[in-house]
Amino acid sequence: MSTRRFVAAGGVAILLASLGIGIAAYAAAPAAPGPVDVYGELDNPALQARFEHITHDLRCLVCQNESIADSNVELAADLRRQVREMLIAGKSDDAIFDFMTDRYGEFVRFNPPLTPETWLIWGAPFIAVIVGGLVIFRIARQRARQPVDDEPTAEPR
Repeated sequence: MSTRRFVAAGGVAILLASLGIGIAAYAAAPAAPGPVDVYGELDNPALQARFEHITHDLRCLVCQNESIADSNVELAADLRRQVREMLIAGKSDDAIFDFMTDRYGEFVRFNPPLTPETWLIWGAPFIAVIVGGLVIFRIARQRARQPVDDEPTAEPR
């Protein structure tokens, strides 16, 4: 065997051996360090339930009709990661919602809280029903005041 082939074979053997060691080390390493399992879920069931509640109440800013829990957009994944990190850090749900609202505005929440800024949003359906009822009442009252013509008109022959 020539020297070149011997060196090439030795290089390939070293490469394969180091690759095998790397794979063995990867397989032996923990899959997901910290309080998150291999599927990205929190190990603590109470934290996982809070995570799911929060991510279903936050709107994806790209999709706009999906929660960040349901969206596959990269921004939604970043927001889910951020919520997970804040939960692990011990932040309360209100602190997380406040952070997201301060950063992205009230639009990020599917159910914004009742505040003076959102009174019109929450009250608009009730106002519309009341105004519609008043309009129907006035029309019915005006028609009731009109005289009823009970006599049949003579038809021309």
